Amino acid sequence: MKVEVCRVSETSLIIYFGHSIDLELIERIATFSQMVQERYQGKIYEVVPSYTTLLIEYHPPKVDVQELTQWCQREADKIANSDILSSKQKTVTFPVYYHPEVAPDLQNLASEKQLSVEQVIQLHSQREYTVCAIGFAPGFAFLGTVDAQIATPRHAEPRLKVAKGSVGIADQQTAIYPQETPGGWKIIGNCPVELFNINSEPMMPFEVGDKVRFEPISREKFLDLGGVV
Repeated sequence: MKVEVCRVSETSLIIYFGHSIDLELIERIATFSQMVQERYQGKIYEVVPSYTTLLIEYHPPKVDVQELTQWCQREADKIANSDILSSKQKTVTFPVYYHPEVAPDLQNLASEKQLSVEQVIQLHSQREYTVCAIGFAPGFAFLGTVDAQIATPRHAEPRLKVAKGSVGIADQQTAIYPQETPGGWKIIGNCPVELFNINSEPMMPFEVGDKVRFEPISREKFLDLGGVV
């Protein structure tokens, strides 16, 4: 795998790990992101991993750009072509209430796929997902990939309001809406857990490369955890 390191401004580098999206590549990028943060702690503003790239924003007075570029090229090449990855990714489990009263698309998706609602819930919750990217809204994690049996396109016309905590599917990805916002994903459940808090450290319970699982819960448990119907 060929890695390319490019300077995009006086304070940033971008590293291209590839051009096609796959979960293994995302895990490699996440591993390298951790390495950068550990080595250059206090010298960088931010490290932003995505599906195929890693953006590094750094403090120019504190960083030798040539050294940073050379180190990134050398170490990223190793990560990209290593057979064994050593990472600190964690697994986070989120409770989800799967029911039409909080999931306007659950029944329609089941009918469309010729499945029962229970089968849709099982297919969605029995799988472990990878955090592929974080964006769109603070705390919005793009998770891949859903079982092909329940993969479904976005709505042709997005809803003006999608409730906070809504769990949706779009194509082969799934996600939790961290706040009320417009959106076009097919909604199949709701998670009562806070996903973004600017006053917390860390502000989100996950980062790119982490694993996510969903645990079906009852209506009573959903309400106990702060859910709203």
